[in-house]
Amino acid sequence: MGSAILHSAGHSGHADPFTAASLPPRDTWPVLHFDLPGLQYPSRLNCAAELLDRAVARGGGARLALLGAHERWTYAGLLERVDRIAHVLRGQLGLVPGNRVLLRGGNTPLMAAALLAVLKAGLVAVPTMPLLRTGELAAIVAKAQVNAVLCAEGLRDDLDAVPDLPPVVYFGGAADDGLEVRMAEAPSTFDACDTAADDVCLIGFTSGTTGVPKGTLHFHRDLLAICDCFPPHVLRSQPSDVFIGTPPLAFTFGLGGLLLFPLRVGAAAVLLEHLTPATLLAAIAQYRATVCFTAPTAYRQMAPLVAGHDVSCLRETVSAGEVLPVATRAAWQEATGLAMIDGIGSTELLHIFIAAAGDDVRPGATGKPVPGYRACILDAQGNPVGPGVVGRLAVQGPTGCRYLDDPRQQQYVHEGWNLTGDAYEMDEDGYFHYRARTDDMIVSSGYNIAGPEVEDALLAHPDVAECCVVGTPDEVRGQLVEAHVVLRPGVTAAPELAAALQAFVKHRIAPYKYPRRVLFVAALPRTASGKLQRFLVRAA
Repeated sequence: MGSAILHSAGHSGHADPFTAASLPPRDTWPVLHFDLPGLQYPSRLNCAAELLDRAVARGGGARLALLGAHERWTYAGLLERVDRIAHVLRGQLGLVPGNRVLLRGGNTPLMAAALLAVLKAGLVAVPTMPLLRTGELAAIVAKAQVNAVLCAEGLRDDLDAVPDLPPVVYFGGAADDGLEVRMAEAPSTFDACDTAADDVCLIGFTSGTTGVPKGTLHFHRDLLAICDCFPPHVLRSQPSDVFIGTPPLAFTFGLGGLLLFPLRVGAAAVLLEHLTPATLLAAIAQYRATVCFTAPTAYRQMAPLVAGHDVSCLRETVSAGEVLPVATRAAWQEATGLAMIDGIGSTELLHIFIAAAGDDVRPGATGKPVPGYRACILDAQGNPVGPGVVGRLAVQGPTGCRYLDDPRQQQYVHEGWNLTGDAYEMDEDGYFHYRARTDDMIVSSGYNIAGPEVEDALLAHPDVAECCVVGTPDEVRGQLVEAHVVLRPGVTAAPELAAALQAFVKHRIAPYKYPRRVLFVAALPRTASGKLQRFLVRAA
């Protein structure tokens, strides 16, 4: 199949043409590659049926699929629930293929079943973060022209205030017209909608680290492609695995790591709400989880707590969502003996495309392109550069950016490459080293200074819990390196401590990179998915 700008899979299975009409012009799409044998998909494809129905048809119905606080669902049990919900959507609600369904709920088995049902019914899932508020939800409802909503009862307050809201079915409550009651009245089997491999099945909204979220359009084949690149080649997923973690299913990091990846190999996933570092460690021990997905901040907080829990069951731990500090990776390995898998992905490409595992891990490097993907560094003029040069990270693979009716498509895709917005440097051995977001490079007195490198140095200090380093305007230097620091509990902010942190950084990295200004703050602003919002730190 090779490479192509467009890989058409045939006639659409959608009756509602909204998503097809909202795709960006095809000459602005990235080049796609389907070089791996596992990426050769048929022209007619329903990803939910491929992940679930096929697993049961192969004799895996009795295997555990999803584990919750009060649930233990087999693959057969999950399939029946998915089929009943699909009947609710297509039958009772009267939706037609291509209609959009907004999903609002925490990480629970029923939320996962609802999402899979939307896909199987030929509808388009629009998952939303549980922490989103009325204004944010209203913008998504309007932009995606949502036709129906499935929402957890405990999250209805902000949703109910959204103007011009389409029909809503709540779950997790006791209402007579709730989803569970409707499911009980629906047939237990549902024939998957005959969709094309390149029919849109998911609109993922970016987490808003740069201020304005964008809707990204993903096909049925895309959801399988991410399962057939990173998991088999880097994570080495196995049917015996038990996946666990904190990223919401509405965040593509969580959707892949906590639902799609385990289903693809017949493994099990633990879906729990409101996990803290301490309760995540307890859940790993309780469910004997083997693969964990969470963000660097959580691993940093978990490392000193590991000794109190039996996490010997863990086989791999994956960090993504934001840059992994060297100190965090080292602390986790010292506590667990595990070499953490660092990964960079994006909502635009759906999941991780650069990573390394096991003996291939190099401290300070994210890794190499995941099989199925390719990457290079581009200079300011868009030309590829060799090792040792910091530039813009450019990526191609079987997935790529397609924004929902958004002019920023032209900025993200350049001559067929996805420009992730990250500044990276490649070394002589082909490893990619993160330097900063391209708009976060600090230029001070003519020096290029990467904020994350200064953060790494600060995080090695025992008094620092979290930090964010940004550049602020300065008449003399152009920009000033400014550190916003959250101290560990019990540590008191003081000018003497600020000076000590500055001296500490000078001894760990080149002295010209040290923060000229240190501000102590109670907390750092983060998105609903836990990513640091640097633009808000700069604005402050």
